Amino acid sequence: MSVKVNQNPEQIARDKIDAMLREAGWVVQSKNKVDLSANRGIAIREYQTDVGPADYVLFVDRKPVGIIEAKREDEGHRLTVVEDQSVNYANAKLKYLDNDPLPFVYESTGTLTRFTDYRDPKPRGRLVFWFHKPETIAEWLKKGQPLRERLLSIPALDESGLRPAQIVAINNLEHSFKKNRPKALIQMATGAGKTFTAATFVYRLLKHADAKRVLFLVDTKNLGEQAEQEFMTFQPNDDNRKFTELYNVQRLSSSYIASDSQVCISTIQRLYSILKGEELDESAELENPNENSWLQNKMSKNKAVPVEYTPKVPIEQFDFIVIDEAHRSIYNLWKQVLDYFDAFLIGLTATPDKRTFGFFNENVVSQYTYEESVTDGVNVPYDVYTIETEISQNGETIKAGWFVDRRDKLTRKKRWQQEDEDTEYKRNDLDKKVVNPSQIRNIIREYKKALKTTIYPNRIDENGEYEVPKTLVFAKTDSHADDIIKIIREEFDEGNDFCKKVTYKIEEDPKSILNRFRNSYYPRIAVTVDMIATGTDVKPLEVLLFMRDVKSINYFEQMKGRGTRTINSDSLQLVTKTAKTKTHFVIVDAVGATKSKKTDSRPLERKPSIPMKDLLMAVTMGHQDEDLFLSLANRLIRLEKQITSTEKDKLLEFSGGKNLKQITKELITAFDQDDIETKAQIEIDKIPVQDHTPALIEEAKKKAQEQLILEASKTFNGELNGYLDNVRKQHEQIIDSVNMDTVTKSEWETTSVDKATEIVNHFTAYLEANKDEIKALSIFYNQPYNRRNITFKMIKDVMEKLQLEKPLLAPDYVWDAYATLEDVKSKQPKDKLTALVSLIRRACGIDSELKAYDKTIDRNFQQWMLKQNAGQHNRFTPEQLDWLRMIKDHVVSSYHIEIDDLDYTPFDAKGGKGKMHQLFGNQMNDIINELNEVLAA
Repeated sequence: MSVKVNQNPEQIARDKIDAMLREAGWVVQSKNKVDLSANRGIAIREYQTDVGPADYVLFVDRKPVGIIEAKREDEGHRLTVVEDQSVNYANAKLKYLDNDPLPFVYESTGTLTRFTDYRDPKPRGRLVFWFHKPETIAEWLKKGQPLRERLLSIPALDESGLRPAQIVAINNLEHSFKKNRPKALIQMATGAGKTFTAATFVYRLLKHADAKRVLFLVDTKNLGEQAEQEFMTFQPNDDNRKFTELYNVQRLSSSYIASDSQVCISTIQRLYSILKGEELDESAELENPNENSWLQNKMSKNKAVPVEYTPKVPIEQFDFIVIDEAHRSIYNLWKQVLDYFDAFLIGLTATPDKRTFGFFNENVVSQYTYEESVTDGVNVPYDVYTIETEISQNGETIKAGWFVDRRDKLTRKKRWQQEDEDTEYKRNDLDKKVVNPSQIRNIIREYKKALKTTIYPNRIDENGEYEVPKTLVFAKTDSHADDIIKIIREEFDEGNDFCKKVTYKIEEDPKSILNRFRNSYYPRIAVTVDMIATGTDVKPLEVLLFMRDVKSINYFEQMKGRGTRTINSDSLQLVTKTAKTKTHFVIVDAVGATKSKKTDSRPLERKPSIPMKDLLMAVTMGHQDEDLFLSLANRLIRLEKQITSTEKDKLLEFSGGKNLKQITKELITAFDQDDIETKAQIEIDKIPVQDHTPALIEEAKKKAQEQLILEASKTFNGELNGYLDNVRKQHEQIIDSVNMDTVTKSEWETTSVDKATEIVNHFTAYLEANKDEIKALSIFYNQPYNRRNITFKMIKDVMEKLQLEKPLLAPDYVWDAYATLEDVKSKQPKDKLTALVSLIRRACGIDSELKAYDKTIDRNFQQWMLKQNAGQHNRFTPEQLDWLRMIKDHVVSSYHIEIDDLDYTPFDAKGGKGKMHQLFGNQMNDIINELNEVLAA
């Protein structure tokens, strides 16, 4: 929006508001030139009311419907303060009209806009990105009741066919809607039915709350396809038709949103491109954008390209937005997409992190963890079996003079050569720089042996043959996967059908292989590189074989999630005849994945060395950043000097006939001022000289650059990106067929004494390091006399800090470590906070052995009671004893009691503070203080 010179702040704000209104479809008129027939929506400036002139009065279909109170930009922080002023105008009588109060009220600076619908049950203002369209307001008025009122009358949930966790999630979510909470988070373990839960509440919103349109937002194309399948198969309890027979479901594959679609499924990157007015190549939807380090880097430097108002996708396009895998791609750049829409946001995730809780305003309507899902029988638990080999752990050396194969990574073509010098390789070089077939073979051979003897020994079919359980192998790369498949087929003495690759990058349709893996006898083993964190549902899976490691805790949890699904015995036996029931699954860890350090989420600060595939994807997704274009051009200049003539010819197939020099030139030209001016001059020369204003010249340059950027970026697509990324990698791998590997460990995993010692030491060191910063720790270590004052909130603060900074020091993990080192007689408390207090007391020396803190409180209470009764038989009456036990139970769950707590459950039902005073008189305060001290001893 251009701003005229010499304007005061109020005029600048009005000009911005005028422009916003026009873009949203309103005609702006002055009070002296009113023509209510000029458009469906009219905004009249300075319209007179009986309490003075309103900044803007909004008319729809010739009737007044709302007002806008305009303020200058530096008053943005005061918009809530001027609500009373706005309401006065909305409730006033307009000149010439005998109107009712106007329901739709905005306060705006042109930069910040708040909106209140005064028809709502408890009208509450909210920030909106833009003004609503006149057609929308007409539709709202036609419907009568506003959405927030319709939400109050949603009928009770029919619980048949739903699991308890799903019932809790839906009921709590609908309660959150009724309270007009704008954001809500459903945390539900992988395998517990998140998408089915979403389909259920989306159906109820459409049917009972008359929601106009719901957006189901994902971050990969695969998740979108999966959601679409869920909606297609969903059949509500109260109707014998499928969801898609009742409502139109559209999965977006272009920028077109059908006017009659009631559920839209889209990737967040497609929606972002729509709001920027750009088309998106489908290849940009294959990967979770949160994994792209260039985007992370740009966002960390606050250079995200802002979205702009798009009239064909107004802010009111969706009433509700469901965000699947909500822990991943909703921050920074992508957050703008969610901030744009005036909609309720519902997050779904199995693995939230701190940012997720913060984004959803800590409104967690349902928390259903993997551990709870196992307890409920919704998911199955797992055991870990470890296989280690000498080379997997320590690497090896290829000696000078040895004859070895060198293999081209893409063509797989081999050449034999004698090595000039020693090549030492570490464990991290395996299957990248060096492939050691013996290392892969020994792992697979040991896995086959362990299956028969230890992991699933009783799987002999009627022919006396061993039946391999359905196994998913996680490989590092496509090349690694191919090596694994070849060796599995050899070692198990089976044909092609026995072991298949499941990945997006193969010619064979991955879904057909996945469906066969899920529903048919063959393949028994599938090897995958990229179908990991996608919610891929294979219920008969009984083994996950890790031959790659990951550093992200969320990614690791999702990999584990592939095996957690339950399956009934009949369905399992259709694909695995010798399996009785699926009581658990097994992680076979051949790379130390279950022990390696994991991080809570990807750090935003990045090193400058960003992978080329991330640069390529950012350009494909429409980012127009000079650093990006020049960085990519620089990489392609280097690549052009490295690749072979055959590879250059192959590249032309994917680039529309452009060679690397042309592609690079276009990237540089897009930001070269001389080239931009030259192109602009051609357009300027078409216009008479007398019309050559500075503004026109600038506009011509802007358009010229936009065209150059578009020309450069539209070359890039999924196939070209994949080829460039692969061809630029190290061309050759050394095949070490000389060094033979040996298995050094093959056993069920239990925490070793060394590992346990390390965990306990880390936990103790962490407490020591934070003892002055965290209040509860400070008291435990430095102020033992204050232990009686430790509250539930203080302990929760310790837990939250621990989870954020040291997720591997979870109380159950540390407890198991102590149990390995000491004779721990106490059973671990179910409550994690109670377990944490027990561990802190042990680590800082209050307790000489690890004891469950709730049992410590019980024992301290008994000893106190014995002292009270010594010498004065039965000091307390039965009723007093009941109160003392209630106080003790409160301290067990809350660690501390205050006088005011007596006004709440369970004390209030027994008469509260007054009743205790009646029972104990002036001793009441002393007894509470004494119990706080004694029980915490």
